[in-house]
Parts: sequence; C-alpha cells; structure tokens
Amino acid sequence: MNNITVRQAVLSDIDALAPLFDGYRQFYGRGSDLRAAREFLSARFNHGESVVFIAHDANVPVGFAQLYPSFSSVSLARTFVLNDLFVHESGRRKGIGSLLLAAAVEFGKSLDAVRLSLSTAAGNEEAQALYQSAGWQRDEQFFVYHYAIPAQ
Repeated sequence: MNNITVRQAVLSDIDALAPLFDGYRQFYGRGSDLRAAREFLSARFNHGESVVFIAHDANVPVGFAQLYPSFSSVSLARTFVLNDLFVHESGRRKGIGSLLLAAAVEFGKSLDAVRLSLSTAAGNEEAQALYQSAGWQRDEQFFVYHYAIPAQ
C-alpha cells in the first residue's frame, strides 16, 4: 500500500525537516550539525526566502525539496532554483524523488514561473537519471561559474 504524501512544509515542520536537511548536507560531504540545519531552515521560513516540500511515508518524514525564488531578466518572469532535493535511504526507490519534483513543478506553474533550474554533482548519476526521466534537460548552452567570497 502506498502511503506516500508530499505537501508544502510549514514552520511547524522544522523538527521533521532538520534531520533530513542535515542528512542532505552530509551526503555532500559536510559534517553533521543538526542545530545549524534547524537554524538555517528556520531563517528561510521566517524571512520568506524559500519554499520547502516535505515527503512522508506513512507518518515518517523521508524527503524534502527546497526552492529559492529568482527572476529572469531576459524573460521578464519568475523562476525558481531547486537548490535541495533529498530522500532518506529508507524512502528511496519508492518514487518519492519524482513526487517532490512534480510538487516543485506544480508550485512553479501556480505562480506563472517560466523555469525551474537545478544543479547536481557531476558524479551523481542516480539523481541525473531521475531528473532526465522527469523531463528536465541538461543545459548545453551555458556554463556555470562560481566565485567564492573569502571569509573575513
């Protein structure tokens, strides 16, 4: 029986989201810091700086996706950056990642966004396969550059 649900998270979901967010950061090589994860998410909620979707398998939180709003000057329209997508090991291979992607797309559509963008590690082939199977296309037109601001 499929008891998977995905919905937009609210501030009272922070305690359920923080361990998932901490696990996401660990997946990308960062040390565990549950307090910092909770504070970071709380700040995003409190300042209206992101939209988070949470997935549950029955009543167990197993995944999340976080969108950051942006805009396209060329398109004169709203866009979103799907900055974070994570499914706990216990929830993998159940379609949860696909459901989170679909929720993000529907949310973008509801606000007349023209595009959602994401990036993933070059070696994360499993995630790349998920994105491609859901209709996302790899950018072949633009290179992405980053500038690291030195700590003071």
